[in-house]
Amino acid sequence: MSHHNSIIQAGMALYRSEQVRSMDRVAIDRFGISGLELMHRAGREAFQVLASMCSERQPIAVFCGAGNNAGDGYVVARLALDAGHPVTVFPIVSPDHLRGDAAAAYREFLEQGGSLTEFEGEIPKQAGVVVDALLGTGLDREVSGRIYEVIEEINRYDGRVLALDIPSGLNADSGFPMGIAVCADQTVTFIGAKQGLYTGDGAEYSGVVTFASLDVPAEVCASEQPSSVLLASPHAAFGPRRRAAHKGDFGHLLIVGGEAGYSGAARMAAQAGARVGAGLVSLATRSCHAAFINLAQPELMCHAVESAEDLRGLLDKANAVGVGPGLGQGEWGKALFECVIDSGLKVVVDADALNLLAENPLRRSHWVLTPHPGEAARLLGCDTLTIRKDRFAAATAIQEKYGGICVLKGAGSLVADGGTVAICPSGNPGMASGGMGDLLTGMIAGLIAQGFSIGDAARAGVYLHGEAADLAARNGERGMLATDLLPFIRDLVNP
Repeated sequence: MSHHNSIIQAGMALYRSEQVRSMDRVAIDRFGISGLELMHRAGREAFQVLASMCSERQPIAVFCGAGNNAGDGYVVARLALDAGHPVTVFPIVSPDHLRGDAAAAYREFLEQGGSLTEFEGEIPKQAGVVVDALLGTGLDREVSGRIYEVIEEINRYDGRVLALDIPSGLNADSGFPMGIAVCADQTVTFIGAKQGLYTGDGAEYSGVVTFASLDVPAEVCASEQPSSVLLASPHAAFGPRRRAAHKGDFGHLLIVGGEAGYSGAARMAAQAGARVGAGLVSLATRSCHAAFINLAQPELMCHAVESAEDLRGLLDKANAVGVGPGLGQGEWGKALFECVIDSGLKVVVDADALNLLAENPLRRSHWVLTPHPGEAARLLGCDTLTIRKDRFAAATAIQEKYGGICVLKGAGSLVADGGTVAICPSGNPGMASGGMGDLLTGMIAGLIAQGFSIGDAARAGVYLHGEAADLAARNGERGMLATDLLPFIRDLVNP
């Protein structure tokens, strides 16, 4: 089976803030687009999003800081005035400090009849939509003082908030708030999409992200190598099956797990592997479960395995393995995990298998590790906060230390393959319930069994897992169960 890497890897290019600043300079110096013209374009794009967030003539309140971010704010304020909105501008940094393009944008706002209002410390109830133009991507230290207090007020406000380029206080590269950050409903980001907006806390603070290229020439973006990519849908990789195909064409997946009392995790992983299209799915588990674990899913072949010896015969038949769901960290789990790793098969390592790996680190090129932030912290010997502060660094460090592919789960899951880091745009908070990770293990391993490369299987599996959850969440995020995703997984691999 041949699968095209580009189908699954391709997606929107993402950048670090310094890269976008350099793209900005390329647009100005090499292509002669003035900084003020870029500011006008940014303001126009932002105003279009703003217009979609509010009704005609609804009031607008714009918070302006210093620098070009404030300049963008003054352009938006001027356009809102033009369109007949009552506009209040709160200059948190005196406009006397503005230079260059930002000062010009401020003057244009005044010429349009705009005026400034001193911020008294509370946003009036009738302020309408709030526009955050306080801090741009150049922030290099914790937010403090007056700006900190203003961000607190914006976050207390119960109306809608639009952030320009990035929510103020959010680190554009890591997506972690620097002391505090504006919690926006929508963010418009300019020229190059900032990677921090799409993962972890960044996804929470930025809300719905609109990317505006400002119509700069393609060469501007080509001047920088993307620091990461946003995954595109992998549907094109799932064409129709050959009419004469048989189950042997689609691989044999083996799931290893289910210590006494933990049969559910292993069974859900096996079900997900079957639903993603693996030809055969076997389950190696404790003998106390083997007899009944497939009552609800009789297609699964369940085997009582009490020792590594019992497992070897099953490994001989498998094309791919998922190990860890409900495995436990006792002697049984350890023996099975070691046996799987020594088999040389492509393997997805999750849950307790990751905890066992953290105790005795190994490096392999043919596995996919799928830690959540807690497991990631154990794999790197640090605390969870360190993982949250820079998910990109964490995923990359795990991949470097352990080899293969690392999938760092969470909002905006990351897939690090030693080259590009890919961010998953699908998924929702309804996935914060038990068993979701077990499904992902089965899905990725089931794709590997069908002949996808480990990288493509990880990328496609993560995307489809989130997409299935988005379909399941149409009935509500709260109370959504992992098994609710199974019918949708099947729909998605048959586009």
